[in-house]
Amino acid sequence: MDRTTKRLPAGRTGAAQAPVRGRDEELAFIDTRLTALARGHGGVVCVEGAPGSGKTRLLAEGYESAVRQGIRAFRGGADPDEQFVPLGPLLDGLLSGAERLFDAEKLRELSTAPDQRFWILQELQDRLEQMALDRPLLIVLDDVQWCDDLTLLALRTLSARLSSHAILWLVAVRSGTGTPLVRGTLDRLRQAGAHDLPLGPLPDEAVAQIAEDVLGAAPDPEVMKVARRAEGLPLLLVEMLGGLRDEDSVLVENEVARLSGQAIPARLLSTVGRRLVLLSEPARDVVQTASAVGRSVTVDLLAELLGRPAAALAAAVREALDSDLLAERDGRLYFRHDLIREAVEAGLPVSVRRALRRHAADVLLEQGAPAVETATLLADSAEAGDRLAIERLRTAAAELAATASTPAADLSWRALELTAEDAPERPAIVSETILLLWQSGQAARARALGDSSLPGIMRAEDEAQVRLGLARLSTQFDFMEAVRQARAAVALPGLPAPLRAQLLALLCLNLANTGDIDACAHAVTDALEAAAQAGDRGAEATALAVDSVVRFYRMGWSESFRLAERAAALAKDLGIAHSLWVPEALWQGFLLNAAGRSAEALAESEAGVRDTRRQGQAAAMLLWLTNRSRALLDAGRLADARAEAEAASAMVDEMGMGNFADATLLYALVRVAVHTNDQEAARMYAAQAERMLSDGAPLVRNVGSWMVALVADFEGRPDRAMQALDEATVAIPEQRPSLASPDDPADAPIFVRMALRAGAHDRAAQAVSTAERRARLNPAFPILAASAAHARGLLDNDLTHLLRAVRLYDDCPRLLPRASALEDAGRKMAATRASEGVPYLDSAFALYTEAGAERDVARVRRRLRAAGVQRRATSRGNVKAWPELTASEVGVVRLVAQGLTNRQVAERLSLSPHTVSSHLRRAFTKLNLTSRVELTELTRSRDNAE
Repeated sequence: MDRTTKRLPAGRTGAAQAPVRGRDEELAFIDTRLTALARGHGGVVCVEGAPGSGKTRLLAEGYESAVRQGIRAFRGGADPDEQFVPLGPLLDGLLSGAERLFDAEKLRELSTAPDQRFWILQELQDRLEQMALDRPLLIVLDDVQWCDDLTLLALRTLSARLSSHAILWLVAVRSGTGTPLVRGTLDRLRQAGAHDLPLGPLPDEAVAQIAEDVLGAAPDPEVMKVARRAEGLPLLLVEMLGGLRDEDSVLVENEVARLSGQAIPARLLSTVGRRLVLLSEPARDVVQTASAVGRSVTVDLLAELLGRPAAALAAAVREALDSDLLAERDGRLYFRHDLIREAVEAGLPVSVRRALRRHAADVLLEQGAPAVETATLLADSAEAGDRLAIERLRTAAAELAATASTPAADLSWRALELTAEDAPERPAIVSETILLLWQSGQAARARALGDSSLPGIMRAEDEAQVRLGLARLSTQFDFMEAVRQARAAVALPGLPAPLRAQLLALLCLNLANTGDIDACAHAVTDALEAAAQAGDRGAEATALAVDSVVRFYRMGWSESFRLAERAAALAKDLGIAHSLWVPEALWQGFLLNAAGRSAEALAESEAGVRDTRRQGQAAAMLLWLTNRSRALLDAGRLADARAEAEAASAMVDEMGMGNFADATLLYALVRVAVHTNDQEAARMYAAQAERMLSDGAPLVRNVGSWMVALVADFEGRPDRAMQALDEATVAIPEQRPSLASPDDPADAPIFVRMALRAGAHDRAAQAVSTAERRARLNPAFPILAASAAHARGLLDNDLTHLLRAVRLYDDCPRLLPRASALEDAGRKMAATRASEGVPYLDSAFALYTEAGAERDVARVRRRLRAAGVQRRATSRGNVKAWPELTASEVGVVRLVAQGLTNRQVAERLSLSPHTVSSHLRRAFTKLNLTSRVELTELTRSRDNAE
């Protein structure tokens, strides 16, 4: 070898310190986003690429750049072996470093509270918001494909809720991998405006630069030919070139790297294998054992697994670090890249890998590690019948149930797989698994497991308890499933009286929810008898409330109210008035709405929201927020109803809520979209309502068909509207749920108008007859007489009935039905006596304006213009300096501009933080703003102009 030819030194490549090659555009984009972040503009950037494409390095560059600019930055990442740790990847970053974002003690408190998922996310939101108001934040989250479901939920919800703050989320995910939940989260982020940053293969120029970085000289064409086998993946490229160098396959001659002619490692696996061969046996044992344990490991655990003192491993660990296969951080050993660990692990026999993982689990158990920490190791390594592993998996599942139901269900399922068919604990594991599957949204698997396992494997009382839990849980999601579970349980022999009473109460409740009023009436009788026999006042309260539902649909409103008041009073005495599944006070709120007593309905719902928030009952609070959205709609406060419904919809995403949310939230959102002429929203909500048409519950189908019909009529397709209502209109004379939930008497004129437009006179007449009968049977409720008179006036085109409706509505605070009656009377009168019709139209115009019903305002303005009267577009609810916004939005905007967090604004205005977010999001859209900084500047300029 002459002086111009030299071999390359073996050892570390130094590639980690080399510049990032071939990613100039991506780095520039991240720098641009950080510059915008410093000015108050946040957002989400999603880096996606194949394993080894440089995602982690790009995130590290972004993190370091943020730190240099004085931006507060947090960095975390997911681990395939720690997917059972709820919020682990996110909290890993937020709880580390000099500036801890989250109080660990507070986290522990929340982990023991009801509805932990909701409150933990709420606490995270509050802390992020507070910090972002002080200084911009960068949150880096790597390996999203391995995130637990709570971290994914936090990512998609918090990034949306805090989109106006100076918070930039920089996340990375493997392309082509991930569960449906991961892909769904990424889709949601993109729909909300996240920026994609895909990492493709490196160009030849970058490949040549990396070759020179690793080899210390420019590569010749033959070296480049070998380098291209890496297909443009930086990690694979560095590993291959390092293998060439370490095996003396490359010589440098005249500052050019050339092949020496020896065998060339063709792919990563063989490269890593060759590098392992170069290690001493102790170092090789360290690396291989570490690969079996997981992504990271402590030296103490390695010592236990290898049966050697920790001090004896010092040289082997140092050699493994020097080989660049492992790295050290925070007292733990990590593989430099997941692909390296996977390649090393793939070289181990399966039996050896499983034995090492089980040994690691045993060591951790002896050290007192939490069940969750050993769950992955046990799930992967345990043999059938392993009692210790089964119990640890069950314990871990129970610990995770409230915060991470999907991995909890996976662990419980694994425990069931390991349990023998005749094991005495199998029935309990079956019941635990079923509940967790249902809770995590895997209803089909839960149902299949229950159908195949529950009958015959446990005592009747135990099976009934399991089915009671399933019925309670599914009451929130699927009314028909709740009925199925309660019926199956009630049919079991020899049940204790209290258990039977609870099951019958839940059965009749869900029969009412489905709309099967005849079956519900029979079940109520049985439920009341069972409650009396058992002395169960809770079951009695539920049965009384359901009896009220039956009387309501059978047109006995006075008795319905009396029973509802009894049920609510009993529930209040028991301290369960605002609990999760007992419907007493909630039903009473719906009745107040239907009767037109809007102020009382709002007061009831506000008390429910307030009490459940104070009690920490997030699921119950969601039900009350849902109820409040309907109360606001019926009170004619459209903007507030929409904000509350949108806020509750956001909570539905966090907590899950099926039929109930569909029948109430979606109803409110559709009605608001139609009244405000929001065509895009109306079409979107109608598409969502379409899925309700195939639901097993008649009530759900009927509510869905009513929404579809409203939008079809709104779009000028009355024939399609009537077609959608084929099933629902059959229910009108049969005294069972139809059209809206609960039956809203003010819908009768809307239906008649719709039917007449479609030429369905018989259907219109049927609806009028039913409305008039209901009014006759319930003279104490003016709204029924008003609605019947209005419907009759439309059917007969009779001014006398329309004027009577106007008079009757004077005693009813329902703003929109009253405005509609005034409009119809004014329209009819103006056809022959324009001057006499104008006052009625003017009154309707004012009421629609007050409600923010822009479509109705525009229609009445046209009628006034035809009568020779000009009316300008105004809104009593708007503030002069903020003509674009409603009064509620202005109230939120002014407080936000003062630097208050969403929670602080919510407390000032007696709203939920979700509702504040909804108001703020709409205000930003109307004002064409994207950050709170811009909002503060705009507020200052408008205040100065006043």
